[in-house]
Amino acid sequence: MWQELGIALCLMLVLEGILPFLCPRRWRETINQAARLPDRHLRLIGLASMLLGTTLLYLLH
Repeated sequence: MWQELGIALCLMLVLEGILPFLCPRRWRETINQAARLPDRHLRLIGLASMLLGTTLLYLLH
Protein backbone atom coordinates (compact mmCIF):
# COMPACT_ATOMS: atom_id res chain seq x y z
CA MET A 1 0.00 0.00 0.00
CA TRP A 2 2.81 2.45 0.78
CA GLN A 3 4.29 1.95 -2.66
CA GLU A 4 0.99 2.83 -4.34
CA LEU A 5 0.66 5.90 -2.15
CA GLY A 6 4.17 6.97 -3.15
CA ILE A 7 3.38 6.42 -6.82
CA ALA A 8 0.19 8.47 -6.49
CA LEU A 9 2.12 11.30 -4.81
CA CYS A 10 4.73 11.27 -7.58
CA LEU A 11 2.07 11.36 -10.28
CA MET A 12 0.33 14.22 -8.50
CA LEU A 13 3.59 16.21 -8.44
CA VAL A 14 4.15 15.56 -12.15
CA LEU A 15 0.61 16.67 -13.01
CA GLU A 16 0.81 19.72 -10.75
CA GLY A 17 4.07 20.77 -12.42
CA ILE A 18 2.85 20.65 -16.01
CA LEU A 19 1.01 23.99 -16.09
CA PRO A 20 3.69 26.10 -14.35
CA PHE A 21 6.25 24.56 -16.71
CA LEU A 22 4.27 25.12 -19.91
CA CYS A 23 2.77 28.56 -19.25
CA PRO A 24 4.08 30.13 -16.04
CA ARG A 25 2.60 33.60 -16.64
CA ARG A 26 -0.96 32.33 -17.15
CA TRP A 27 -0.58 29.91 -14.21
CA ARG A 28 0.51 32.79 -11.93
CA GLU A 29 -2.47 34.89 -13.04
CA THR A 30 -4.83 32.00 -12.35
CA ILE A 31 -3.36 31.45 -8.88
CA ASN A 32 -3.75 35.17 -8.11
CA GLN A 33 -7.39 35.04 -9.19
CA ALA A 34 -7.99 31.96 -7.04
CA ALA A 35 -6.41 33.71 -4.05
CA ARG A 36 -9.07 36.43 -4.32
CA LEU A 37 -11.99 33.98 -4.25
CA PRO A 38 -14.05 33.80 -1.08
CA ASP A 39 -13.42 30.84 1.22
CA ARG A 40 -16.83 29.37 0.40
CA HIS A 41 -16.01 29.16 -3.32
CA LEU A 42 -12.62 27.59 -2.64
CA ARG A 43 -14.24 25.00 -0.38
CA LEU A 44 -16.80 24.15 -3.06
CA ILE A 45 -14.06 23.80 -5.67
CA GLY A 46 -12.10 21.55 -3.30
CA LEU A 47 -15.17 19.44 -2.57
CA ALA A 48 -15.98 19.10 -6.27
CA SER A 49 -12.40 18.09 -6.99
CA MET A 50 -12.41 15.46 -4.25
CA LEU A 51 -15.76 14.04 -5.37
CA LEU A 52 -14.68 13.92 -9.00
CA GLY A 53 -11.40 12.24 -8.09
CA THR A 54 -13.13 9.70 -5.87
CA THR A 55 -15.74 8.93 -8.54
CA LEU A 56 -13.11 8.50 -11.26
CA LEU A 57 -11.01 6.32 -9.00
CA TYR A 58 -14.04 4.14 -8.25
CA LEU A 59 -14.90 3.85 -11.96
CA LEU A 60 -11.32 3.06 -13.01
CA HIS A 61 -10.58 0.61 -10.24
